[in-house]
Amino acid sequence: MRSIEHHRIPDKYHLDHVYETEILKAYIYGRIVVVEAHEGVTISYKTAFSILLAGLRLIGSRKWVYISNRIHSYSLNPNDYKYLEKVPTLKGMAVVSPEHDKLKSALVERNFFKKPYETFTTLEDAFQWAEAFLPKK
Repeated sequence: MRSIEHHRIPDKYHLDHVYETEILKAYIYGRIVVVEAHEGVTISYKTAFSILLAGLRLIGSRKWVYISNRIHSYSLNPNDYKYLEKVPTLKGMAVVSPEHDKLKSALVERNFFKKPYETFTTLEDAFQWAEAFLPKK
């Protein structure tokens, strides 16, 4: 499966799975998971827990990094990050957006997530950052 055109990432990243629900679309590139929430939805522990479990089944016991590609407007409760950070195989989280306001919100969210967390304006930069947290094969 080829990478998605709008992801604009190097060819070395192979798209393994695409998982779509009523609230988001997740792209699994090996041990890097890119999530794009749909426009106007609310992401919370309650709405996303079953999606997280499905993704973990696909990833298995491998260490992974979560990248939130914020291409749409949606709401989330950063207090729910406490559940996400309990996933032992999750090594870090990145937020990507070319929009200053979305990155500003993400910087506030950083206070609710205790694992490595960074913001970027491009997916390519986020992928490079993610590689630092993943053990070499």
